[in-house]
Amino acid sequence: MTVKILVVDDEPDLETLLRQKFRRQIREREYEFFFAQDGEDALLKIQEAPDLDIILSDINMPRMDGLTLLQKVKENDILVKSVIISAYGDMGNIRTAMNRGAFDFLTKPIDFADLEATLSKTREAIRQIKQAQREHQQLEKLRQELQVASNIQSSILPPNSPHFQGRTEFELYARMVPAMEVGGDFYDYFLIDPDHLGFVVGDVSGKGVPAAIFMALSRTLLRATALTARDPQHCLQYVNTVLCREDYQGMFVTLLYGVLNTRSGEVTLATAGHEPPFLMRASGAMEMLALPRNLPLAVEEGCLFEPRPVMLRPGDAIFVYTDGVTEAEAGGMGFFRKERLGALLESAMRLPSRDMVTRVFDVVQEFTAGQSQSDDITCLALRYHGATGATSDG
Repeated sequence: MTVKILVVDDEPDLETLLRQKFRRQIREREYEFFFAQDGEDALLKIQEAPDLDIILSDINMPRMDGLTLLQKVKENDILVKSVIISAYGDMGNIRTAMNRGAFDFLTKPIDFADLEATLSKTREAIRQIKQAQREHQQLEKLRQELQVASNIQSSILPPNSPHFQGRTEFELYARMVPAMEVGGDFYDYFLIDPDHLGFVVGDVSGKGVPAAIFMALSRTLLRATALTARDPQHCLQYVNTVLCREDYQGMFVTLLYGVLNTRSGEVTLATAGHEPPFLMRASGAMEMLALPRNLPLAVEEGCLFEPRPVMLRPGDAIFVYTDGVTEAEAGGMGFFRKERLGALLESAMRLPSRDMVTRVFDVVQEFTAGQSQSDDITCLALRYHGATGATSDG
């Protein structure tokens, strides 16, 4: 790195002297010197060479002195290190210079060994500042890229308020809030055909960008497979086979995939190591469904993912979630836990799907009492109205 130094002094011999003393550093491009006669001339030089690193300035000069130059540099927020030169004993001006932002000072007559040491120290300070600037720029670029990634991830997920034109047999609402800018949780829902609705909630191991990429892959692969294979068991088997045959650095995904027969109310559920869903009956009864846990996807090829059928009657609802809900933690109260979630759903089971999900998110946020979110949180509520059901709340 070539350090660019502006020397501001009205002594005519100083330029020749500095070029002679630092000829090696100039030849090896360690230093590049610029010269100005006073403060006004220096400001013009700064405009011509805005990437200056060091200003080495005398205090007493015609037209504009060094202290005024320092003030102008400070007012214009010019990123440069200033070293002031003054007569020995001129402590008043030196203190003023330091208060106006000077990095260091030298006394006249100049001791060139001291000058070289001062320039070396100032150069190191500049190196650290430029390194910090580069890191800040990289962080800012990363922040912008993460925001773009977050927007892309949000666009991948279905809208929060699904409206299936003319469909009144069910209502469904889902929401995902990542712990970081992007996350590994996801949800999806889609009509496989006029009589079958597919819905899924998944949770990728890990967090951040790698989890988000694996999430997008898993979600896309499952949807593409589900649209051609209505049976959840065979759908998960195929997706698992594809994921197991690639090396994803030990990443895996738990998920629950269900298919609702909108005419009969039968739901076929298959899980890959995911949290068990809650079933809420219109009668007021509620249970946590005991499903075969199975292994997550991308762990072991050949898993069968045994399905379980569940018959929904009009008014019944299923609530699916990720462990970001049950493992949400409050300082002195431990985890949120399935028991607390069950009690909450029991009090909210008659709410519309949107309100039920919103209620869970609100209570979890209250529980954690403002602590930073440690894991992605996803919830999906599906209520069945029957083949001639009431209008959906969306």
